[in-house]
Amino acid sequence: MHKKLVLNVISRILLVVSILMVLPLGWALFDNPSSAESRAFIITIFLGVAGAVLMRWVFPASGDDFDVMGAKDGLAIVGLSWIAVSLLGSLPFYLSGVTVTFTDAFFETASGFTTTGATILTWIEGQPRGVLFWRSLTHWLGGMGIIVLSVALLPAIGRGAYALYRAEAPGPTAERVRPRMKETAKTLWTVYFILSAVETLLLMAGGMPLYDALCHTFGTMATGGFSTKNASIAAYGSYIQWIIIVFMFLAIRIVR
Repeated sequence: MHKKLVLNVISRILLVVSILMVLPLGWALFDNPSSAESRAFIITIFLGVAGAVLMRWVFPASGDDFDVMGAKDGLAIVGLSWIAVSLLGSLPFYLSGVTVTFTDAFFETASGFTTTGATILTWIEGQPRGVLFWRSLTHWLGGMGIIVLSVALLPAIGRGAYALYRAEAPGPTAERVRPRMKETAKTLWTVYFILSAVETLLLMAGGMPLYDALCHTFGTMATGGFSTKNASIAAYGSYIQWIIIVFMFLAIRIVR
């Protein structure tokens, strides 16, 4: 196993996740720029970017290094990346005070990224919007796979993309899409994004605000079920419920 290569790729994945945290930070700043929630995201983004840049500097890798990435490297990258992004993603929950312990924050984040849907939060509607948006966004990212997203976004991975994809999505499906792996990853995420956009618009057409529509779309497409309401989709009428049901069935065909 090529340890430096593994850590270099993990640093790139952490950088991608750190940059994506700008989205929930936007909601936090919009609600209250001086809140503990806003500070939590700013600190987390800073630590994530700084840590990723430092790791990439300490463990450099060139284009030729990615060509030798094998199955062991792929498995190590996938396993360690899920742990790393869950640890990083826990910080907004913990630093904002939404969870009392880091263990609870890690559980919530891991549940989101793995699309498990279990939660330790007992009063969803009383939580800050930025944190809830991040909570739902972890669902959406985990639904298609952070590794698959990284394969699509990071050109330096090159031929190593197949090892990463196969490690996260083992089986005959991964074998069939071996040629043009990066193009395949981009196509999957494009379809995933388009379906998400369509569902968001349909939910808004049913009277759901943009924020709630996005969060429920994230939970639907990941087939995980995180919601911004204590009663989940039972808080809405039949139109909203049917839209979510239909798109969850569509999502199953993509992410499962």
